[in-house]
Amino acid sequence: MTTRRVNLNTESVDNYLKAIFAIGGQEEERVTSNALAERLGVAPASITNMLQKLAASSPPLVEYERHRGVRLSAAGRRRALEVLRHHRLLETFLYEVLEYPLEEVHDEAERLEHFISERFEERIAAKLGHPKFDPHGHCIPEMDGRMPKQVSRPLTDIEQDGKFLVDSVSDQDPLLLKQLKAHGITPGARLQVTSLSQEEFVLRAGNNSRALRLSRTLAGAVRIRSAD
Repeated sequence: MTTRRVNLNTESVDNYLKAIFAIGGQEEERVTSNALAERLGVAPASITNMLQKLAASSPPLVEYERHRGVRLSAAGRRRALEVLRHHRLLETFLYEVLEYPLEEVHDEAERLEHFISERFEERIAAKLGHPKFDPHGHCIPEMDGRMPKQVSRPLTDIEQDGKFLVDSVSDQDPLLLKQLKAHGITPGARLQVTSLSQEEFVLRAGNNSRALRLSRTLAGAVRIRSAD
């Protein structure tokens, strides 16, 4: 087999590695081409072509078998976590220092994450006091690639009412994020779910006495943990 070199600094490669990590999770489950195509908005044929290149690069960035899906190699995981660290530090800097609205920091960080130097990354981290979480509640990887596992579950997974804490909110859809923020549903907020159905969740957020009705789509953007 001919070894093909893939430029580790290209935005496209970084986006593929991040997407595989996001879908596969820290358990590193295999990710299907269809799942990648949906997340990246790319045609399945293009997905297959890129995965073949990433698998044939030196060193290989993924382990890919047609019809069995893909997962990151050790080198691919290191690169994915490095870019993820850049992204989440940038989000935190934009939010806390430059006072960007929460729903805008993800897209801005997406544009910047590929181009900052390691020295610049270190200066941002020091300026922020070496934060552990970004504004959405997601863990920021350490410089050595370590990242604690967050024990949380989607709000849509609960089967009965109760009290919960918001662990994190999805950064993938600015409109949903803006709606959640307007309802007071942000990382660390307390939720009291009073009823749930296939269509919606009825709850109160924080000290707000007014009941909120969240669609399943909106609830799906929220991860929670027990308030006990």
